[in-house]
Amino acid sequence: MEHMETDNKTAITTFILLGFGNDPELQIPLFLVFLITYSVTMAGNIIIIVLVIRDHQLHIPMYFFLGNLSCLETFYTSTLLPRMLASFLTGDRTISVEGCYIQLYCFGISAIAECYLLASMSYDRYLAICKPLQYATLMSKSLCFLLSAVSWLGGITVMTLLLSLMSQLKYCGPHEIDHFFCDVIPVINLSCSDQTLVTLVSLTVSFIDIVPSFLLTLLSYICIIAAIIKIPTSDGRKKAFSTCSSHLVVVSVFYGSLLFVYVLPQKEALREVDKIFSVFYTVLTPLINPLVYSLRNKEVKKALMRAVNKFGISK
Repeated sequence: MEHMETDNKTAITTFILLGFGNDPELQIPLFLVFLITYSVTMAGNIIIIVLVIRDHQLHIPMYFFLGNLSCLETFYTSTLLPRMLASFLTGDRTISVEGCYIQLYCFGISAIAECYLLASMSYDRYLAICKPLQYATLMSKSLCFLLSAVSWLGGITVMTLLLSLMSQLKYCGPHEIDHFFCDVIPVINLSCSDQTLVTLVSLTVSFIDIVPSFLLTLLSYICIIAAIIKIPTSDGRKKAFSTCSSHLVVVSVFYGSLLFVYVLPQKEALREVDKIFSVFYTVLTPLINPLVYSLRNKEVKKALMRAVNKFGISK
C-alpha cells in the first residue's frame, strides 16, 4: 500500500472498497448481474435522451425533465458501476484518495440534483393535473430551464463546499471502506482528523437536500390524489393517475432509500442494510426510470416507433 510521512504520521493514499465481500463463488454472478443492469440502464436512458432531443412531439416540460433525469442517471451510474465491475473481474479493490474524492463528488452532484429534479417533476405533474387551464402559462420554457439549472447548480455548490472541507482531512488508518463506492459518511469515518465540522455539514446538507424536496414531492402528490378523487368517472381517474404513477414509483424507491441511509441515525448493526438500500438509489432507480417511462408511457413508445420507422426508411 502506498503511503507517505506527514506530521509524524503515516498518511494513507489509497483506500480499499470492501464491496459485497470477497467470496470467489459470488464474484462472477455479481459481475453478470451488475453488468446486465448497467447495460440496460445505459441503453434505456440514452434512448430516452435521444428521443427527447430529436422528437419534436416530446418537446414539452414533462419530457424535458425526463431527459434531464436520464442524463443525471447516466452520469452517476457511470461513476460507480464500471469501477465495481472491474473489481469483480480483477479482484483489485483499491482506489486512491483522490479517485475516491472524484467519485464521491460526481455521485454527490448527481444525487442532490436528482432530489431537486424529482421535486420539479412532481410540481410539473401537479400543475398538469390540478391546474390544467393554467398549465401552459405557469410551466413556461424559462421556468423549466430555471428549475433544471437550479438542480444541477445546487448539486455542484453543495458538493464543492463539502469536498473543500473533506480535502482537509487526514487518513492514518484503517483504510478499508465497508461499501461498494466512496460515500460521504464511510469516508469521513476513516479520518484520523477532527471530524466534527465536516460530519455536521454533511448531515445538515443531507437533511436540507433530501427532506424539503421529499416533502414538496409528497405535498404535490397529495394534491394530485385529491384532484383525481374528485374526477366523476372511473376512466377519468384512471387516465389522470396513469400520467403520474411512473414518476411515483421512481420517487418512492429513490427517496425511501435515501431517507433510510442519510437521514435516519447511523448504526453499526445496520451497516449491511445501508449497503442494500444504497443499491436501490444507485443501481435500481436508474434502471427503473427508463423501463417504467418507456413501458408505461404511450408518447415515449410512439416516439420510439417513429424513430425506428424513420431509421428503417432511411436505410
